[in-house]
Amino acid sequence: MLYLVNLFKHNWIYYALSILISAIAAFESMRLLLLLFLLLLFCFYKRLLKVHLVLIFVVGITSYSFFSHEVDKLSIPVELPAILTWTDEYKINGVMLRGFMKDAAGEKLYVTYELKSEKEKQLLQAQQLAGTEFQVIGEQISPSIPAHRYGFSMARYLQSKNARGIVEISQLTYAGTKNSLLQPLYDQRFRLKLHIEETFPPSLIAEAQALLIGLQENVDDELNRAYQKLGITHLFAISGLHVALVSLLFFQLLLRIGVRREPATVFLLTLLPMYAVLAGGAPSIWRAVSVVEFIMLAQYLRWKIPMDDALSLSFIVFVLMEPGAIFQVGFQLSYLATYSLVYSSRILAKYSNFWVQSFFITFVCQLLVYPLLLFHFYEISLSSFIANIFFVPLFSFIILPINLLVLFLTFIPIPLDSIVFHFYEPARTLLTNFIFIIQQPIVQMWNPGKPSLLWLSILYGSVFAAFYLLDQQGKLKKVPALLLIPALLFHIQPLLHNDLKIAFVNVGQGDCIVIELPYRKSVIVIDAGGLLRFEQEKWKERQTPYEVGRQVVVPYLKGRGIQSVDTFILSHADADHVEGAEEVLREVIVEEVHVTPNSIAKPVMGDFMQELKKTNTKLIEKMAGNGWQVGAASFEYLWPMETHYEGNNDSLVLLVEQKQFQALFTGDLEKEGEQQLVRLYGDKLRNIDLLKVGHHGSKTSSIEEFVALAQPGFAVFMAGKNNRYMHPHIDVVNRFEARNIPYATTGVDGTVEVTVRQGEMYIEKSNSLFSK
Repeated sequence: MLYLVNLFKHNWIYYALSILISAIAAFESMRLLLLLFLLLLFCFYKRLLKVHLVLIFVVGITSYSFFSHEVDKLSIPVELPAILTWTDEYKINGVMLRGFMKDAAGEKLYVTYELKSEKEKQLLQAQQLAGTEFQVIGEQISPSIPAHRYGFSMARYLQSKNARGIVEISQLTYAGTKNSLLQPLYDQRFRLKLHIEETFPPSLIAEAQALLIGLQENVDDELNRAYQKLGITHLFAISGLHVALVSLLFFQLLLRIGVRREPATVFLLTLLPMYAVLAGGAPSIWRAVSVVEFIMLAQYLRWKIPMDDALSLSFIVFVLMEPGAIFQVGFQLSYLATYSLVYSSRILAKYSNFWVQSFFITFVCQLLVYPLLLFHFYEISLSSFIANIFFVPLFSFIILPINLLVLFLTFIPIPLDSIVFHFYEPARTLLTNFIFIIQQPIVQMWNPGKPSLLWLSILYGSVFAAFYLLDQQGKLKKVPALLLIPALLFHIQPLLHNDLKIAFVNVGQGDCIVIELPYRKSVIVIDAGGLLRFEQEKWKERQTPYEVGRQVVVPYLKGRGIQSVDTFILSHADADHVEGAEEVLREVIVEEVHVTPNSIAKPVMGDFMQELKKTNTKLIEKMAGNGWQVGAASFEYLWPMETHYEGNNDSLVLLVEQKQFQALFTGDLEKEGEQQLVRLYGDKLRNIDLLKVGHHGSKTSSIEEFVALAQPGFAVFMAGKNNRYMHPHIDVVNRFEARNIPYATTGVDGTVEVTVRQGEMYIEKSNSLFSK
């Protein structure tokens, strides 16, 4: 046995990579198994024994067969009605209960259920659902298609959770509780959740639940975004350092009360998996727990297992148990960051000063994960290199221990916890306010956009080359150039394209258009979508409201690498055009905003105007006759003609011309406005190339005379799928079809991206992209 341990020492990483390649190939394409041969060539170069080469190949092929079988099971239809059991991954938000359940075979399903009454909501909130069985009646539905190429993919999320599909529940009937080894842990976690809510001050509940039991559903969105901007979001999650500290404290406690080392080790080995479940079972928790388990087990058996082998074995077990985890961002970042620390230990060992070592630990982690962060989030925090040096020790050695201590004190009849809260709560409030202050500048975020797979490979190539030079103590002067030149080239590559790009972003029932001039000389955004919000009962309100600007528009801009907008046009004061605008102001630098005269007085503009006051953005009222020029592109407002604002017919109408190409954006202009355009601009609007159809294709717009005059080469209806207004109206659609005018509808076709190259239009629809 000792011979086998030594044979595989420092070689488990290659088996982990073999399994990773096989999992990706099973989910994506069998052709990716070619990467397995590249791995074997690298192993041959590293002079691994032939037995390893054979075993790595066998493990790769065998695991591919296993993963393919698991992937095939995900496409099996769900048989309903059925008895399903709740997992511990669920959330009640407003009138919706969403989460994961398992069928009789243990297969995971994502379910949604609309609560029927406030009483039913209170009943479900008051009980622990994990492990509870329900008779479920409903239907399986297809996952929604992302709004655009940078949007959230429900299909990928289901894959990452190894879930077979989505079940929309119409009837939910209690059927009992399923007895399992984990049920007491689920119950205890739920009791701890309620206990924290009952005993902690309201301002500290979310933090305590996140740090102590891994429950982050109550963390404030604005605070979470502030942590993201500083690059310290991981501090609100239970991390490897967190698990290590808890393990060390508990182990030392056992030794102090007289338990011998070996029984203490066995007890901790048993306790850690239970703690992982109690703490929410996130990838970072299981990674940390499994690594500690492997190391302690090896020590107990008198084996010496290196940290890299323990980490690789942890990776292998995790992926074999849940193959889709390779697509979870937390899983990817957790293992990558830990591998970076393990394999850079020789570099870190050169520095004994605490602050210098802290900086290099942060630097090494950030360096290895930054291309991946760009791939998932399109931006990284530049301040994280400094922020982590201070905040990691603060959270790990002060805030976490205080929360552990106070939780313990809340179970003691003597009100010692009140004394601690008396001092800790105001101090913690000051820290939160400080975080909000230092996170404000948008410029601390580097937002070059989402890298393609080619660019991801180039960026990682530069990172690995830099690590190699640092490890070999080579010419260190080359390291900055090796890292900065590829990053700089990636940053400027959008500025090298000589194309006019116009995107009609799918924001549901609303408008949002993004125009990028050649070489990105200017970026113009027209409207930012939004929802019409209606008064509803308190119990039906979502804890976190859906925001089109934050969840659709901003991700598109950031995915494109747009951190600065030259002109932000709000065509008119309707919620479905302007409600998302304040989110854009919070996340993107805007030079100036154009509005139609006197529209800012409307109540729907209130939130936007409040946000505008916090910026240096110019607000300018525009009307017919105003225009500007950028290079070969000209912009001219054709409407409105007067300053009295009445609604749709006072929408800003913009004509964009570049050489022979013309595009017209009409906001929500209706019949009367279109008649005036025909009368005033007959020749100018004849046979335009691209038309944003007015008022989402309403029957009150797109009159015969206007369509006949414009005769666009391509038209876009911006209307939500199955919207209540039945937009675009069938009569309007027939009007365009009768003239053989090609068109797209964002609710059906997704985001429509038009690229104008040498006068020719090239059109791409996101729904076609995701259905390939």
